[in-house]
Amino acid sequence: MTESRPNGERQPRAGKSLKAQQRRQEILRIAMDTFAARGYNNTSLQEIADRAGVTQAGVLHYFGSKAQLLTSVLALRDETDIEQLGSERPRGLAFLRHLVDTARHNAERGGIVRLYAVLSAESATEGHPAQDYFRDRYAGLRTMVTEALSEACELGETRADLNLEDAANAIIAVMDGLQIQWLLAPDAVDMAAAADRVITALLADLTAHRP
Repeated sequence: MTESRPNGERQPRAGKSLKAQQRRQEILRIAMDTFAARGYNNTSLQEIADRAGVTQAGVLHYFGSKAQLLTSVLALRDETDIEQLGSERPRGLAFLRHLVDTARHNAERGGIVRLYAVLSAESATEGHPAQDYFRDRYAGLRTMVTEALSEACELGETRADLNLEDAANAIIAVMDGLQIQWLLAPDAVDMAAAADRVITALLADLTAHRP
């Protein structure tokens, strides 16, 4: 049985039994692993169904389309970040230190890091269903980092004449670039140490010659 969504797409109404919930989560985890390993475009619903031991119709019972399955995978990924950040974002330079802690934590969850790296790069291709998600996500990250730097300025911790958006973009680029390097050579890259070094150097520049 299906129900209509505001945009006209019909979404399956899966059962609410414990067994149904467990099966949905199992399909979601398998999809996350498969998207991370092969990308969205190279993954078929049949492949996910085969790995989950169900039919394509079984997958579509819980997720109305491949694109909706991807959306659910990304939502699950966001839940882990929300849990890590907590109910309130650290303010000022403490938020930048939180990013270092995030890099350290990411070294313990390679699957999620790979998923983000693969899909964020793939989303730059024309018509990718996650393009809006990653565009909005990067806009949100820029806003958070810029606001944290602005808060630091208000506390007198940084120079007030800086282009904070440029600094925010640099920090995000460092974090994402480190993830790619770590995925390719985990024994050669310490994400937390490298992120800490770069952010510390940036903060030294931000606070230099402040009035």
